[in-house]
Parts: sequence; structure tokens; C-alpha cells
Amino acid sequence: VGALAVPFILLVLVVTGIVIFMVLGSGGRGGGERAEDESPSLSAVWSYGNGTSTVIRIPVTGIISREPEAEWFVMRENSTDRILRQIQAAAADEQVRGLILEIDSPGGSVTACDEIHHALRDFKIRDPQRVIVAILGDVAASGGYYIACASDYIIAQPTTVSGSIGVLISSLNFKGLGQKLGVEDVTIKSGPNKDLLNPLGELTLEQRAMLQEIVDDLHQRFVRLVAQGRRLPIEDLREICDGRVFSSRRAMDYKLVDQIGYWHDAVMKTGEL
Repeated sequence: VGALAVPFILLVLVVTGIVIFMVLGSGGRGGGERAEDESPSLSAVWSYGNGTSTVIRIPVTGIISREPEAEWFVMRENSTDRILRQIQAAAADEQVRGLILEIDSPGGSVTACDEIHHALRDFKIRDPQRVIVAILGDVAASGGYYIACASDYIIAQPTTVSGSIGVLISSLNFKGLGQKLGVEDVTIKSGPNKDLLNPLGELTLEQRAMLQEIVDDLHQRFVRLVAQGRRLPIEDLREICDGRVFSSRRAMDYKLVDQIGYWHDAVMKTGEL
């Protein structure tokens, strides 16, 4: 920290009165009667601030999935499990009074995002006095916003793109190309719907309706969670929950976010709450 920034930072620390940690990785407690998956043993480093209330920073970045991540040919823990372990570790620690979610994600797997949303709700259920604040980065769309709406307060940066409240199933169809190239599909299946979305097959009207029903059910759940999290009548959301994205200003108009600001605003608001 440069010398010129010190007076301002000291002022922020006095006003907020919280100390923020970043969860890093394995280590720490261990032992006891609780298993690793119930109470993960994670270490933390002091990230920012000074006070009596502990807050954990949790980055939620990139595609949210359970696909293993590779770095220099080494497979790492997938993003979903990493985020869930951090939330579970924070939930099990009675000294933790809040979370700051740093979300910069276009979404990903519906189930993975739903698991994270559920874990955040559980964090609050364990102690209703706890606080969750989300600060949105470049993008907090689809599953990124799905996770954000579990927060008590959402701050979008001036250049954030959010929303995309919707669900999709997509596939490419190469049947016409296969016929031109003389490629024939040979699929032995137990029923007419076993190879849905076969790229060399053809989707019937009944199959399309079947998939549309799944998408509609998942979409309705998404809208209900947004309505609950944002404390809005579900009727007010139906028109805008069609997959469209929003600038920060427009998201404020629709009450999808609470404030336009930056990271230090999230710290200040967490301390205030």
C-alpha cells in the first residue's frame, strides 16, 4: 500500500470496524468429531481491515461447473467444490459474521449454481444475523446472477453486465451435412427418446416439447429464487426474465441490484450491515 493511500484506508477501517480474510486452502483445525466435508479445514490470510467482526472474501469467477480445472497439466479442484468448501468452512466458524462474494461469471451448470445458492442460504440459516454482500465484476449473468441473488445486498460496478435470467439447452445438428458427406448414423437404443439431441438425428415435435418443459421448470425455479432473494413480486419479474442482460443503471431500475459502486463500497456496506 502506497503511503498516500494510508490515510484513506485508515478512515475506511475505522468506519467499518471489520476484518476481512481470504480462504486459501487446506490446513488448520482438523481432528475433532466433525468430518472434513462437514467442516472443511481451510486456512485464511488477513486480507483487509481491522476490527472485531470477521468477514470472508469468496471469489466466484469464470464458468461455474464441476469440470476439473487444469493448470500446467495438473488437475485442480473444480470451481464449484472450491466455492462450496469455502462457504462451508465459513459457516462452521462462529467467528465469521459475513461473506463478500466477488462475482465475475457468465454462469454455467444449473445444478452447480443451485448448490452454491443453497449453501449460501444455509450459511444464513445457521445464524440469521450473518450478512452476505455481493460485488459484481465485468459479468454476473445467468448462473452468476443466480448465485448473487442469495445475497442480502448486491453492488454492481458501473460497467457490470448482469441479468440473463433464463435457462437453455442447445445442440448442433449435422444431419444435412452428414447426408452430403455420406455419413450415416447408426444408433442402437432402448427407446425413441434415448438419443435426444443426437447431432445426426432429427428432433420430433414431441421431443422438442419434452425438452421445453424441462427448460420451463428450471426457469420458473430461477425466477422464484430471484423474487425471494430480491423481495420482489414474481409478477414484476416475468417480463424481464427472458434472458436479456442489463447495464448497471437498468439493473438498478428493475431492483435487481441495490447500488452502483466498487469493492470498497461493498466493504463499507458489509460493515454497516
